[in-house]
Amino acid sequence: MAVETSTYHQLNVERIRKDFPILSREVNGKPLVYLDNAATSQTPQVVIDCIVDYYQNYNANIHRGVHTLSQEATEAYEASRKKIQQHFNAKHPHEIIFTSGTTHGINLVASAFESQIGKGDIVLISALEHHSNIVPWQMLCEKTDATLEVIPMNTKGELILSEFDKLVSKQPKIVAVTHISNALGSIIPIKYIISESHKNGAAVLIDGAQACPHIKPDVQDLDVDFYVCGAHKICGPTGIGMLYGKEAWLNKLPPYQGGGEMIAEVTFEKTTYAGLPHKFEAGTPNISGGIAFGVALDYMNSIGFENIAQYEATLLHYATEQLLQIDGLKIYGTAAEKTSVISFNVDNIHPYDIGTILDKLGIAVRTGHHCTQPIMDFYNIPGTVRASFSFYNTKEEVDLFVTALKKAVMMLS
Repeated sequence: MAVETSTYHQLNVERIRKDFPILSREVNGKPLVYLDNAATSQTPQVVIDCIVDYYQNYNANIHRGVHTLSQEATEAYEASRKKIQQHFNAKHPHEIIFTSGTTHGINLVASAFESQIGKGDIVLISALEHHSNIVPWQMLCEKTDATLEVIPMNTKGELILSEFDKLVSKQPKIVAVTHISNALGSIIPIKYIISESHKNGAAVLIDGAQACPHIKPDVQDLDVDFYVCGAHKICGPTGIGMLYGKEAWLNKLPPYQGGGEMIAEVTFEKTTYAGLPHKFEAGTPNISGGIAFGVALDYMNSIGFENIAQYEATLLHYATEQLLQIDGLKIYGTAAEKTSVISFNVDNIHPYDIGTILDKLGIAVRTGHHCTQPIMDFYNIPGTVRASFSFYNTKEEVDLFVTALKKAVMMLS
């Protein structure tokens, strides 16, 4: 199922909001103001319809099936892979591996890299990483006696590139960094990091979970070796994502899981593996999710990522100005290059308490450490309140949020 691919020449937010059924509901008797987009975006009707259509009309397992339903499902699933390839400008469709999400993609690469890393080798990550881009590399280092090193950050929430230059000169085997910080919104200069890493012989994995809702990465232009993301932050369903890998790397790495689909031939004596992408896609996949992923990208592209970026930048600026008028409010993450995320605390009020009152007033934000405990430790705080904005949010919603926040602060002070 496809959506219109003509672009909105000017982003019409009221029209767009009608595409999202959930935005018309109430929470605790108040209109829902959904500002938790960095955790998951909402789902437009066209994506919901796609999932329903699959289960109503051609639900079947894919690949190798000779019957009509299987062939229809296979064609739709592989057409979605092609859409994802085109969206990210991968060279080949088989460089797109379907995963259950960003975390799965990182674990796949980290596990497979056990074949590439030994005692004394270095894995380089950054201080801005989500736990999903920390723990798999720690596990790899524990298995291989490799060393995990960390690019430090400054108080603005930016990586200290002079320190990166020193660390990358030690020739790590792989550098794994986020494209955009989920906790702070900082945009990382990944093109520079990729280029310098390659000069020093390192492969590079980029965690694009927070970037893909806001920008359209070109993996060939970036010259990145691996790029991962999940569909659920890009208006798609949960439980589906993608790993892009350069063909040469994917051919070099061993399979992550064994089972059906990823084999060429199996005997009790020996198994040979299928070619790409099936080598990394063991078992029955999330078929409806894979198809819907492509429809979600169609929807996002119909709006246009330049339109999205410009509008969200306006929202970020407006919300930042409004929030800074509140006495005692401190924003964490003031990088020069930043996307539409505001992480903050107010005086000594615990973020959980603020979030709880905001929820009573219909405002959905995220509170806590956002799976980035090292960042919170750096600032010596237990967590933050995080408001994250999407292209379907409005300035009126920002006003409702700020008014509710002032009420919460007054109640908790």
